[in-house]
Order: sequence, then C-alpha cells, then structure tokens
Amino acid sequence: MRGVLATGTVVLVILGTGNHLWWLAAVALLYLYATHGRGSPGTIPPAGPGAPPDSYRAYRDRRDRQAEWERRYRRERPVEARRQAREKSGR
Repeated sequence: MRGVLATGTVVLVILGTGNHLWWLAAVALLYLYATHGRGSPGTIPPAGPGAPPDSYRAYRDRRDRQAEWERRYRRERPVEARRQAREKSGR
C-alpha cells in the first residue's frame, strides 16, 4: 500500500508541473491515506515481525461474532441453511 501511495504521489507531482490540479490530487491522495489509511480507527494494524499473536479475548470476540452471523443466517434463511447442512454432511 505504501509503495502504491508513494508512486501515485510522485506521478501526480510530476504531472503537476504543467497543471496545478494534479498537485491538488496528490495532496488529496495523501490526505485520504492519512485519515483512512494506516492506523485509522476500525482497521486492524498488520502484525510485524516479532509481534505477539492476538489475545485470546480477540479470538473469542471474532468467534462469537461469527457464531452470531451464522445463527442469524439460519434463522432468516432456513431453507438455504438446511441445504448447506445437507451438502456439508455429504447426503
């Protein structure tokens, strides 16, 4: 992601020598990356080398959220859920 961002910014700055709108596009790209890219709320930062694994609480939260979605799917779509269960069991 950083490589694409750096390359895009350099290209926009080079294009900006003839048209100042490209400079504005480069600034907008950097602004979007700063606000919505790396480290923004709602995104999970990538684990670097030597980073500890996710805690057990995070694992349980993901597992419980997945179970809630599966129960909701079975409740709202009983026919599809039964069909998937049959396919999974090999009948």
